[in-house]
Amino acid sequence: MLQIRDLIWGLLFIGCAAAIQVEITPRQGEISVGESKFFLCEVVGDAKDIDWYDPSGEKILPNRPDIFVNRGDETMSTLTIYHANVDSAGIYKCVAKNGDKEAQATVQVKIFQKITFASAPSPQEFNEGDDADIVCNVVSSPPPTIIWKHKGSKIQVDKDVRYKIMDNGHLQIRGIKKIDEGMYNCEARVMARGEIDFKMIKVVVNVLPTIRARLSEVNATADIGRSALLACDADGFPEPTVTWAHNNIVLETGDKYSLNEDGSELVIKDVKKVDEGDYTCIAKNKAGEKAEEVSLNVFVQPKITYLNNQTASEFDEQVTLTCEALGDPTPTISWSFENRVFTEGEQSLDRNIVVRSHARVSSLTLKNVVFTYAGYYLCIASNSIGQDSQHMYLEVRYAPKIQGQVTVYTWEGNAANISCEVEAHPGASVVWFRDGLQLPSANTTNMKIYNTQTVSYLEIKPESQNDFGSYNCTATNVMGTDSKEFLLIQAEVPSSPDIQQVEPFSSTAVVAFEEPDSMGGVPILKYKVEWRLPGQDWTGSEHNANDEMTTITIVGLKPETTYEVKMSAINGKGEGESSPARTFKTEPVQYSFTISAEIPTTIAATTMAIKGEPSAPVLEVKVQDRGNTLKVNWIKQDDGGSPIKHYLVRYKAVSILSKEKHVSDWKPEIRLPHNSEYVTLNGLDWNTEYEVYVVAENQQGKSEPAVISFRTATDPTTIPDAMDGGSGLGTGAIVGILIVVFFLLLVGVDVTCYFLNKCGLLMCIAVNFCGKAGPGAKNKDIEEGKAAFTKDESKEPIVEVRTEEEHTPNQGGGGPTEPNETTPLTEPDGKTVKDDNTKGQTEVKNTTDEVKTVPNEAPQTNGNESKA
Repeated sequence: MLQIRDLIWGLLFIGCAAAIQVEITPRQGEISVGESKFFLCEVVGDAKDIDWYDPSGEKILPNRPDIFVNRGDETMSTLTIYHANVDSAGIYKCVAKNGDKEAQATVQVKIFQKITFASAPSPQEFNEGDDADIVCNVVSSPPPTIIWKHKGSKIQVDKDVRYKIMDNGHLQIRGIKKIDEGMYNCEARVMARGEIDFKMIKVVVNVLPTIRARLSEVNATADIGRSALLACDADGFPEPTVTWAHNNIVLETGDKYSLNEDGSELVIKDVKKVDEGDYTCIAKNKAGEKAEEVSLNVFVQPKITYLNNQTASEFDEQVTLTCEALGDPTPTISWSFENRVFTEGEQSLDRNIVVRSHARVSSLTLKNVVFTYAGYYLCIASNSIGQDSQHMYLEVRYAPKIQGQVTVYTWEGNAANISCEVEAHPGASVVWFRDGLQLPSANTTNMKIYNTQTVSYLEIKPESQNDFGSYNCTATNVMGTDSKEFLLIQAEVPSSPDIQQVEPFSSTAVVAFEEPDSMGGVPILKYKVEWRLPGQDWTGSEHNANDEMTTITIVGLKPETTYEVKMSAINGKGEGESSPARTFKTEPVQYSFTISAEIPTTIAATTMAIKGEPSAPVLEVKVQDRGNTLKVNWIKQDDGGSPIKHYLVRYKAVSILSKEKHVSDWKPEIRLPHNSEYVTLNGLDWNTEYEVYVVAENQQGKSEPAVISFRTATDPTTIPDAMDGGSGLGTGAIVGILIVVFFLLLVGVDVTCYFLNKCGLLMCIAVNFCGKAGPGAKNKDIEEGKAAFTKDESKEPIVEVRTEEEHTPNQGGGGPTEPNETTPLTEPDGKTVKDDNTKGQTEVKNTTDEVKTVPNEAPQTNGNESKA
């Protein structure tokens, strides 16, 4: 039995040894696209050939680039698939042959696509407002599931209609905004393999530029070397670039233009009229571009371009002056001559001067030309930017015109000039004649001629009466001739002055007079005043004359004395007649008395002094319209026997606190004429007290100062509550108010103490005058009760029994003395004594007893303690 079994196994072994077996490792394969993988084909048995066949059944040849077959030995062959793709998938077969024996094995090769982001660029840019399509192309097999995330959260397309995941996996954002900008996560998942991958995509939202011109219109002035600045502000994302264009030409920095760093400001150098127009500011970025227009208005200052001198002759019918000017706005043109200004229209009542303007041209027409038209004319061109002006000269040719004083006075031996003033154009030649003979003649030695451009002087020094008379001046030029007769007249001494009034004083007198009716032909040089006591010799003095002289003061007179006075005038010819004598009497010397008294004595010492100084004036203050301007009037008093020479005024602000007077505080002294009656003080400080001193001064000295004090008004611009003294209350009133307030405060404190603590002045009055119980009565009572209770160590309460009689005051002196706060509550034997001042005691009715119980709750005290 054993032998048969062994035989069977032997046969099987021999049969198997003769067969071929093939096995492929690994038995199946999955390859990701792009990966490489090899498969090993092992043969059991003798095999002459080992071949591989692709899924199409074709034998794989060794020279294929994508699939490589390598036979390692007689029992093994390797199939390598490089960079597998989808076409590489299928069933590969390994076939082993040996003669007619053949064996084969197959392997299923599956090709799959791993998650691959074929197209997911970052960043991706979009314009604000566009429908953004965020690209994320993912390839895998099977196709992946796409999930989008933003800011760490999954985008819920069902909650925000702006989001949509497209069929191709892209994320669409409708009307994308700047706030949508950021990082987006494109996540791909293959559930079959549990494969996941993601890609972060940056989304940039570009914002279309916005642009705003700082000024839509810019005004500039041409031809003055200035620049014009045009500016615009642009915003957007990314930051836009700004350029400028004019007449479709982009402007760049150079000699004419300059741009700042970001291009927002364009400077046009040395502005000209041709630079006027529209300039375009262009802002551009990835989102697009915007443009804004800025207008440059170039104004031109007026410029006179035509104005020429003119020549005319007197009595011409008319002459026209023309002035042209450029400018923008168009300038208006006016004319001026001396102090007159000529504008459009007729400029004189006789219609001889007419101005006409048209556009940039103005004409000034002068009709019926006269020599006074000659001179410089000013043409003025003006507009809102400025003005220009130029002079032109109008030359008027006219015959000579002789002017000058016709009569000349002198006397024998005194040289005099006869002036022949000639106006002529062209200049005239002048000749002097006397009795038909040209001067100077050969036999005249006392005459000379001096010529200037416009005046001819004939100097004559009369030697006799024959030299006085008529002289002829003749002037000639190409336009004609003019002549004039001049008279040389013998001068006379002046007539007498007219004495109008004599104002006497104690030692002086003021003589008021009028000038003589006749000057004698020549100016008065001096006035002579003479005075005397009646019947005695004249005493006199001479005073140089001037145009304003109307009074002369006589000095050195005696008081209460009668005098005579007369006056005469003196010119170059000599002294004239004296005026009739005028009588006056000087004033007596004024006396002033000074009385002084000392206190407390009643003896007064009286002294009398004779003074020649004037008395102090009487002062009065008047406030002007402005509260810090005042007018100080004064009334003249006794002049002390001599006329007042002047008034001296000084003033100062007075310190309200110290009332101290310092010389340094005085304002500069004001000196006023003798006839002054007031002084006006301007620019004073508001709400300030001032002192004013006025002193009258004559030849003898100064008066005592007249003093007046006043306060200026409150500054109308100052808040009343904030001003010093604004309340209008004096110091006494303020002190009184403070005392009343302090008294009321004390009364309030006292009343409070009365009701709360039963003390104070009010309580004292109530106790002593009204019979009220004192604040210490009850406490004393309690203390005494405690002491008594403690003394006898009794547990029973102390009882006090009081009848109405005890409460009745001592009437008629028959009752006991009313106790006060110092009266003890017990007698020496321990009996209780009444206390009318016990706090809180109730009024007792007729025959009603009061029972007061002191509880036995007093603390235990030492037996050695004394009674309260």
